Amino acid sequence: MCPMNLKITTDSLAQVLREFQMTIARRAVASPIAPLLELEKVEQWDGKTLRKREEKIRESALILGGKCIAILLKKLSNCHEAQLRAINQTQGWWRKKTGKNGSKTWTILTIGNVIVKLKLPYVVERTSGKDSQKKPKGQGFCPFLRWLGLEQKVTPLVWSTVAEYGTMRSSFETAQLTLKDWGIALSIRRISRLTYRFCEQALSQRRSKIFHLERRNLPSTNILKGKRVVISLDGGRTRLIEYQGKRRNKKTNRRRYKGEWFEPKLFTIYAVDEKGKKIKTGEVQITNDGTFGKSKELLSLLEMYLVQLGINQAQCVLFIADGAEWMWKDIPPLLKRLGCESKTTYYLQDFYHVTEHLSSFAEAAFDKKEEKQAWFKQACKQLKKGETSLLIQSMISLKEEAKNMVDSVNL
Repeated sequence: MCPMNLKITTDSLAQVLREFQMTIARRAVASPIAPLLELEKVEQWDGKTLRKREEKIRESALILGGKCIAILLKKLSNCHEAQLRAINQTQGWWRKKTGKNGSKTWTILTIGNVIVKLKLPYVVERTSGKDSQKKPKGQGFCPFLRWLGLEQKVTPLVWSTVAEYGTMRSSFETAQLTLKDWGIALSIRRISRLTYRFCEQALSQRRSKIFHLERRNLPSTNILKGKRVVISLDGGRTRLIEYQGKRRNKKTNRRRYKGEWFEPKLFTIYAVDEKGKKIKTGEVQITNDGTFGKSKELLSLLEMYLVQLGINQAQCVLFIADGAEWMWKDIPPLLKRLGCESKTTYYLQDFYHVTEHLSSFAEAAFDKKEEKQAWFKQACKQLKKGETSLLIQSMISLKEEAKNMVDSVNL
């Protein structure tokens, strides 16, 4: 069950605040939730009853959380210091002829589908001339909303949640159902628009960081200081849709498209503990990114993240990749240039891609299926145990035997 839209007015905000303060004073739960903790007709309870009660409690808790966020936004909007801060932080968007243009009322959606109305100052750029005060030039903006990331008419938490499910789910319809369960009721069209807009902002920030990296003024952190860091690179395979023309099929109302296969270049950066297990506690963030561009673009992107995370402060670095020649040609010099010492930097070709080469070798070295499988199984065991010298010697011996057989046949 999805919570209904709740419009917060000044009087209702004051009432919610009084109820919330009384709740804290009594150290009890909020009044909308308190009735849901009452036991009625216990003899009729079962798992379904408990589940329904859980849903109602979650719904009420989300609405209460939304009301609290609405109170916070209302207090910020009425704070003179916050308004000055908003103007100061958005000076980069102001031009010489930008000036205040009165106030407008904005509706902001918070969690729990709670809507709060805020009356905020609005600025526009004026045209030159005698009638400059009457003719705004282009569209203006609200400094307060831009300062706090509220220009999409939703709070940052709602926006990031919508974008997360919009990108993770198989379709926006599926994302809509998931979001409803968490108290965010939006149309499919708006979910799509918010998701794409969020991704555009992320790509814009990424381009900005690469720009500062090229000018050598990208700030570095100490996130990877003293950590065992793993950098893994690999290629993928995905199909992208390219629409053909603007006409739609009269029966299906769909546009014609062509699906082309592309190889995204991907990487992940993470830290491991003393036993080599990935740290997932949030102590060190796991970084995943990639590009459909060429290897040069990936190298710039990887360098940006490594500089920002402080790779030169890592205790040791392990680079894992497949057998692609460009990786082993470009990555080691990059790590050395970024300050990774040779004695604490290790390189490893991942097990899966090595076994692919072993399988190809077995196909060429043996005719019978049983012999291929037996040798391949034994080779994988040797590889896992670290007996690489024995494995290489075995492959050399098989190669020499095959060469001798070919020579004898030619004679």
